[in-house]
Amino acid sequence: MASTAAEVLSAALKLSPEEREHLAEQLFESLERPGNAIDEMTDVEFEAELARRIEEAERDPSVMIPWEQVREMR
Repeated sequence: MASTAAEVLSAALKLSPEEREHLAEQLFESLERPGNAIDEMTDVEFEAELARRIEEAERDPSVMIPWEQVREMR
């Protein structure tokens, strides 16, 4: 069994594109933090939330947060 990240990467690169995509998705999902409400929304709910936020920002621009500040929240 591969014991280092370099060995894992080398083995993964030998997989088919479809297998690599599936592996990448599984790895990415393992990094997600639980409790993210956006991930649990349907497409319709997500679009409604976006529309609500756009309307709120247009009505009152003071609710907007500068990108620099958002980036620092991560």
